[in-house]
Amino acid sequence: MQYSKVEICGVNTSKLKVLKESEKIELLKRSQNGDALAREQLINGNLRLVLSVIQRFTNRGENLDDLFQVGCIGLIKAIDNFDISQNVRFSTYAVPMIIGEIRRYLRDNNTLRVSRSMRDTAYHAMQVKERLQNELHRDPTIEEIAKELGTDTSSVVIALEAIVEPVSLYEPVYSDGGDTIFVMDQVSSLDTDKDWLDEIMIKETINSLSDREKKILSLRFMKGKTQMEVADEIGISQAQVSRLEKFAIDKIKGN
Repeated sequence: MQYSKVEICGVNTSKLKVLKESEKIELLKRSQNGDALAREQLINGNLRLVLSVIQRFTNRGENLDDLFQVGCIGLIKAIDNFDISQNVRFSTYAVPMIIGEIRRYLRDNNTLRVSRSMRDTAYHAMQVKERLQNELHRDPTIEEIAKELGTDTSSVVIALEAIVEPVSLYEPVYSDGGDTIFVMDQVSSLDTDKDWLDEIMIKETINSLSDREKKILSLRFMKGKTQMEVADEIGISQAQVSRLEKFAIDKIKGN
């Protein structure tokens, strides 16, 4: 992913460093042993990851600087809580932490507030529902609740929906002591967090490639050139092009 020269919170995004996974692990070890400099280097070396995450939230009209700062809080939490002994890439752990921090911020600072009258309607509707359940020995219909309140059904539905807390895709809905079923397992979507996380992982891996590796992949798969043509343009042998191309592709695949 290419970043233009835009300053966010005084940071020139075009000059952000990208750390290799081995560098991240080494800095994590030092940071968790109290090395403040390593912690700072780790934060600065993962700011591009924060930028990748906040791209998803930029269409909400929120201030980009604010989202960036909140995302950095999530990044710092990930750094402080990451378990090095687990065989997990740091970014795989950090992205959900950053997303969660931004979602909490957006939820707590949501400009779309539920009006007092709507909340009152919702709470009265719940009281009527509970009373009718006891009287009818079954769940009352929306029409029955609306009739008791002296209002229309659409007002009851809208009021009740307005006070419902959003449910996380990672909310467990069933567990038998082994595998747990989450909300996201029961929702069909072309844009799940996992799909998006995979996309970020690929972009991050591409960013970690050397300039020569990036150029080879660009010439081969964007411009459709043969390995021999790439070798002539870059000034290396076809065997070297083949080896570098394979290494870059394996790295992107996570092999």
